[in-house]
This record gives sequence, C-alpha cells and structure tokens, in this order.
Amino acid sequence: MIRSMTGFAHREIEREGLRGSLELKSYNNRYLDLSIYLPHYLSRLEPRFRSFLGERVVHGKIEASLRIRELDAPASASADFAAAAAVAGVLRDIAAACGIDEPVRLGNVIGFEGVVAFERRLDEGALWGRLEPELEACFAEYDESRLREGRATAADIESQMARVSAAVSLVRSKAPEIESTIKSQLASRFKDVLGDAVDEGRVLAEVASYLMKYTINEELARLGSHIDAFSAIIGTESAPGKKLDFLCQEMNREVNTIGSKSMMLEVSRAVVELKDALENVREQLRNIE
Repeated sequence: MIRSMTGFAHREIEREGLRGSLELKSYNNRYLDLSIYLPHYLSRLEPRFRSFLGERVVHGKIEASLRIRELDAPASASADFAAAAAVAGVLRDIAAACGIDEPVRLGNVIGFEGVVAFERRLDEGALWGRLEPELEACFAEYDESRLREGRATAADIESQMARVSAAVSLVRSKAPEIESTIKSQLASRFKDVLGDAVDEGRVLAEVASYLMKYTINEELARLGSHIDAFSAIIGTESAPGKKLDFLCQEMNREVNTIGSKSMMLEVSRAVVELKDALENVREQLRNIE
C-alpha cells in the first residue's frame, strides 16, 4: 500500500504531570529530512525522536514539534548577582547619556542572558516512557493521513496506466501491418525499377534489413515487461516511488524509439497518448514515498 509523502497530525497530551501537544507534518522530498522542535530543556530527547521517525518513514521532509504547557519535574533557579549589578550599571549609564530620567527596572535586567539560570532535573527515561505512547498515537494518525492521500494517488496512477496499456495494445495490433507494409512497399519499388528482372533473394535481404530497422516487436516486448513490473511493484512494495519512476523512464525510452520508427498515423497518435500518460504518472510519483 503506497503512502503519500505529505501528511499531518496533531495530538493533545493530557497525562498526570504532563500537558502539552504533539504535531507531525511532512512535505515532498527525495530523501528523509527530519526537523525536530523541542523545548530547549528537552533537547536531549531529540535522538529518540529521530530514531522513532527514522525507523518508520523512508522519504519526505518531516517536521515534528512538541510543546509543553505543564511538566511535573523538579526545577531550580539561580542568579549571577555580579552580572545583574553590571547590567544595571550599564543601563543607568545609557539612560544618563541619553538624558532619560527613568529608573532601571527588574525586568530590564533579568532579560539579559546569564543573569538568571533555570534548570529542570529530568529523568529522561521516565519522561520518554510517558511521551512515546503519545508519539505512537500521533504517528498513527499521521500515517493514516498519508495512506488516504496514497490511495487517491494510486487510483489516479492506475487510471493513467490503463491509458498506457490501451495505447500499447493498439500499437501491438498494428505491428503486423507495419511489417506487411514494409514488405509490399519494397517489393513494389524493386519491381518499378527492375521490372521482371527482380532478384527474389535481393528483395528478401532488403526486406530483412528494413524489418530490423523499423519493426517494433522488441520495443513492445520490453514495454510489456516494464508494465508488468510496474504493476507488481506498486501492488506489493510499501515505498515504491523511486523504482516506479525508474520504470517510467525506461518505458519512455521504448516509446520514443517506437515513435522514431513510426510509419503509421495511428501509431504516432498512440505514442503521443503514451507519452502524456507516462508524464502524468511521473508527476504523481513525485508525491509518494
């Protein structure tokens, strides 16, 4: 079952001693690109988030964010009084230099980095034990959103591949007529030039040479093989995007060769149909994992 690379999920966390929210969203990307946004005091949990997501997602740019409103964990705070006094003195000097008669307020001082230090004493293992089930639930919702989009994308790909199969069937039905046309045209040209002195062996040799150049049986065989492989992969693999895109490139190559050999209007039209359908498939493949 294929998955879209775009997905979204939001989950509110309401556990004893822990309140906040989790959010997962992703966009198309050729490789796996993880961006983890955590409160600074939980930064040591980032490797666990990365490992969790990296084991479950193959491609896409994923943004995971955790917001905490309440966390039951011992906290401590300390102040650098010397730094605070230095900051207050500088602020007074600036006010005097600017002719501002205004007292230095506490809020002006404590906002400077290093004046006040705050730290939570966390048991990372215990906290992860509370967060992981919430992340599991959020990821399940996120993954379902990707599957929903994947099903819609798969349906569109299948309709485009039906166009491909129909056009290939038409071209295949014309292959014997192409060979027959080559034979009759060559025989007619030899007769026009040589009259009754036509060398049958010479005619057969020229026909064989032209058939090697202009018949499309080999291209049709390879095209059919690629279509079968496409159907097998999209039906069995969970992250088939790159393989299917490669097969589309190979199919395009065969279609281009058939187009260059085309001697019939119906075949040329079928080639246009094939190229349009395959381009639509490749466009959709850019959205799946």
